[in-house]
Amino acid sequence: MDRKEVEFLSALVEKISPSGAEEEAVNLWRERTEKFCSRVSIDIHGNAIGVLNEGKSPKVMLAGHIDEIGFMVKYINKGGFIYFSPIGGVDYHLLPGQRVRIKTDRGVILGVIGKKPIHLLEDSERKKIGKIEEFWVDIGAKDEKEAKEKVKVGDVMVFDVGVKALNPHCIVGRGLDDKAGAFVVSEVLRLLYESDKEFAPSVYGVATVQEEIGLRGARTSAYGISPDIGIVIEVAFATDHPGMDKRKTGEIRVGAGPVIAKGPNINPNIFRKLVTVVEEEKIPYQVEAIPQATGTDANVIQLTKAGVPTGLVSVPLRYMHTPVEMLSIVDLENTIQLVTKFILSL
Repeated sequence: MDRKEVEFLSALVEKISPSGAEEEAVNLWRERTEKFCSRVSIDIHGNAIGVLNEGKSPKVMLAGHIDEIGFMVKYINKGGFIYFSPIGGVDYHLLPGQRVRIKTDRGVILGVIGKKPIHLLEDSERKKIGKIEEFWVDIGAKDEKEAKEKVKVGDVMVFDVGVKALNPHCIVGRGLDDKAGAFVVSEVLRLLYESDKEFAPSVYGVATVQEEIGLRGARTSAYGISPDIGIVIEVAFATDHPGMDKRKTGEIRVGAGPVIAKGPNINPNIFRKLVTVVEEEKIPYQVEAIPQATGTDANVIQLTKAGVPTGLVSVPLRYMHTPVEMLSIVDLENTIQLVTKFILSL
């Protein structure tokens, strides 16, 4: 992957974009992606939609959600300490001692999630997971007045981490679920635009919003696009680290290639076509068995209007919904190649 592509992914992750506050990330995605499309629009819900080959058939929708988990300011007390609520599936184990970035009208404010020092904890306190209302953010304000001059109820915040390279093959950071997928959608549009091969379908690449709170952006954008085929690009739980029971979760390894889902949420013809493409192109791949709704944008795309034949391709990810989500650059590249080759094969 070229330096420019890595820089774009890093910049996308740096944007504060929990569900409902994706504007900065969406605008960055649009600014970059409109170079490769006949047009890029932002719909009423906030989804960014890039279009290639408009008017051709079939109509293919690619979707990767651009929102992330985070927090919203709920209450500021007399001492200037900030209480908050989760946006999406936050792991409360991870909260104490984290740095956060708060997006405000005056810019980004830094803070920390405070806790009582371990020396002063009772035995019962050491053993329990705190409730969300027991955590607070400290921005160093001397009182309520100073805190409210900087931060307002309803402001959003995320963990104060970006993307780092662990080695030449792996990157780590927050929000790779699923900014990695939104990145793949942009890259596929770029490669199709630059390809010397003609392709039959019209392609609608969507950076969807509000996935983490109910697949909401995919629902509205799919209704508006009314695609003939839907392909969702997501991240999948890697199970190649301690503590994972493969009898329950299956075997998914970082570095072993993109994950193609199979199950009732997935159209069998789309599944077979994806497998045919990876085998013909000699792209390494893995299969994930999901015997119910997937919990991804594929779920609502499949159920749009009279139904849409849908597939799901995922990048293996360790430590999902933590500040240290980890994936393989090679898996990311192979996912881009798989989706691009799939479009070219139609």
